[in-house]
Amino acid sequence: MVYPAPSHAYFGKGGAFDLPSMTDKGNRLVHLRLDAPAAYLAALLLLTAAVPVLAQESSPPAAMEAQPHADAAGTPEPVSPQTDTADPAAASTDQSAASPDAAAPAAGADQTPSAPSTAEAAPASQQEYPHHHALSLVGEPAYPAGFPHFNWVNPDAPKGGTLRGYAQGSFDSLNPFSVKGDSAGGLGLVYDSLMAGSPDEPSTEYGLIAEWVSYPPDFSSVTFGINPKARFQDGTPITPEDVIFSFEGQKAAHPRSAFYYKNVVKAEKTGDNQVTFTFDVKGNRELPQIVGQLSILPKAFWEGVGPNGEKRDITKSTLEIPVGSGAYRVKSFDAGRSITFERVKDYWAKDLPVAKGQWNFDEFKLTYFLDRTPAFEEFKSGKIDYWPESSASQWATAYDFPAARNGQVKKEAIPVRRVAPMQAFVFNQRRSQFQDPRVRRAFGLAFNFEEANRKLFYDSYVRVGSYFDNSELASKGLPQGRELEILNEVKDEVPPEVFTTEWKNPVNKAPEDFRNHLREASQLLKDAGWSLHEVEVDDGSCGTFCSIMRTVGLSSAPKANLLRNAQGQTLDAEFLLESPEFQKIVLPYIQDLQKLGIKASVRVVDGAQYKRREDSRDYDIIVDNFAQSESPGNEQRDFWGSAAAARDGSRNTAGIRNPAVDKLVDKVVFAKDRDELLAATHALDRVLLWNYYVVPQWHYPYERIAYWDIFGRPEKLPSQTSALAQTWWIDAGKKKALDAVRGR
Repeated sequence: MVYPAPSHAYFGKGGAFDLPSMTDKGNRLVHLRLDAPAAYLAALLLLTAAVPVLAQESSPPAAMEAQPHADAAGTPEPVSPQTDTADPAAASTDQSAASPDAAAPAAGADQTPSAPSTAEAAPASQQEYPHHHALSLVGEPAYPAGFPHFNWVNPDAPKGGTLRGYAQGSFDSLNPFSVKGDSAGGLGLVYDSLMAGSPDEPSTEYGLIAEWVSYPPDFSSVTFGINPKARFQDGTPITPEDVIFSFEGQKAAHPRSAFYYKNVVKAEKTGDNQVTFTFDVKGNRELPQIVGQLSILPKAFWEGVGPNGEKRDITKSTLEIPVGSGAYRVKSFDAGRSITFERVKDYWAKDLPVAKGQWNFDEFKLTYFLDRTPAFEEFKSGKIDYWPESSASQWATAYDFPAARNGQVKKEAIPVRRVAPMQAFVFNQRRSQFQDPRVRRAFGLAFNFEEANRKLFYDSYVRVGSYFDNSELASKGLPQGRELEILNEVKDEVPPEVFTTEWKNPVNKAPEDFRNHLREASQLLKDAGWSLHEVEVDDGSCGTFCSIMRTVGLSSAPKANLLRNAQGQTLDAEFLLESPEFQKIVLPYIQDLQKLGIKASVRVVDGAQYKRREDSRDYDIIVDNFAQSESPGNEQRDFWGSAAAARDGSRNTAGIRNPAVDKLVDKVVFAKDRDELLAATHALDRVLLWNYYVVPQWHYPYERIAYWDIFGRPEKLPSQTSALAQTWWIDAGKKKALDAVRGR
């Protein structure tokens, strides 16, 4: 899946940087943080991505870190769960295949096999194929070769000023490519990729470091011609050797990158300024775009010796300021507290069509906070310039302060068109109590979304009803045509309801509806072998005197009716959260689960511990966000594939190991045209839904943002995001007027 708009900045878990669009397929590999639901940042950063909507109540933004494209596909990487926070910025992920002139040709049946087949190694002296300036998986790119600039920028935007944002958490590394350490947000700004995505065109990429791209009709390889003007920030030219090192180094540095690029088996120099990547399969139309998202690093720097006299190692964390090729470089940092990026005045790509009118701020400063509350106070006082709001309740109630009342702070809900991410409570099926779909379905029946939406979210959110909601990719009605043919191939491996009933979330229009759903849930649990028993429970309030009284029989522990199975085990469910704000959503849900006899609880941990526990699969239930693009593909393997379930740190947080799902994912990956892709995606969506792997939450089709009135912006914004950091600028007149009012 290629994420819609790649911008180069990546933030991690909860930050307020709106840099690039992280909606593409996987949050541009290198730029997003491998572990975080990246929609938040992407959201602001483009607000593309994926923070679970806290109903969007979402967790505070954290600086986005580099993330392999799979999550990165992304993606991104990828978005933190929105709590009441606005919609998880859905990092949309799309990938496009080039067509005859500008986009990838819609491979016909005679060219592209519908099933994977081993590709032969491409010879060094390859046959010459048409050169394309852009790739698209959903038709022709909007801009022809030689276009002057995108229509969602102001090509004459003034440069200058500082943009101040925030991130939640901390950082201890400036290497966003390594699995080791917690890298700083925004580091994606430092690196350019072979191709650049557009936040206005899902699944489309235009040449950046790559001047052109070509591929054979069977998509068995892809070749990039490096722009001879491309330079690193130290002035050295970007060479084929740098591209090859970047590919091999990133695969070695992070397992997610290795998985994302697993079908790319070789990178070789096939000309003075030319690199060819060979695939081990044919017919995968998005592989050329996946490779196009590769961030390019200077081989000489990473193979050299650092100031400490030791050889640098891309697989390790480091606080040495890196050399990149992007529009910004790291100017200064205070580890764990702040990082400042400065615009590269002689940026090699500043006059290219894909960069004109963008990256207009002279500096970006990202300040870290352990909690969202003090960060918001800094925004209110004018020390942070903009605020991506993820909480519906905050949006409704928190902006009644003087600067907002007098118009110095503006509030906008900017419409965004992208696939709504599946933000959900995710069961860890590696735990035995969640392996029965009847149990998982019972949990879904016990979640009263309508009550939460009314009481907590001001009826702002829309319930997610598909893994590809708000798009033509979502399954509807009953399967028919090609989709039915695909499903019949796995008929004996999927729930029978897939063929007979349209999947829908339970709806609680009245209190009686919810009572009926709880009764249905109770029966499902009983059918699954769980029965109620009165047991003593430790409420944690019994001190020394209380213990003595119980020991001598003068008092007893409280009792509760809990579900037990035939082995005497209770049905335990601990919700692991990173954001304290999400508790207001989870606690009422826990109370309803307890009515069924489920021993439910919640645990809130800091970002570092949450990441460790998520990566090592040490949880019962978490909130996750699966951002999708208009052209799903390889990232689906990381989301739902059996191989990913066995790999720590993958995006398969649910632990899905289902042969039918694996087969349907392959149908998506190797779809030969758009119609086949739609049919395969509908089938996959339907099977995922009927297996009840998650309890769907909500989405919000807007990007909520508040900002001090110091900005200018293009007349037209890209469709996928506000792109504040990417395309807005400081309006000198507005800033002077505001400074005068504030006595500066």
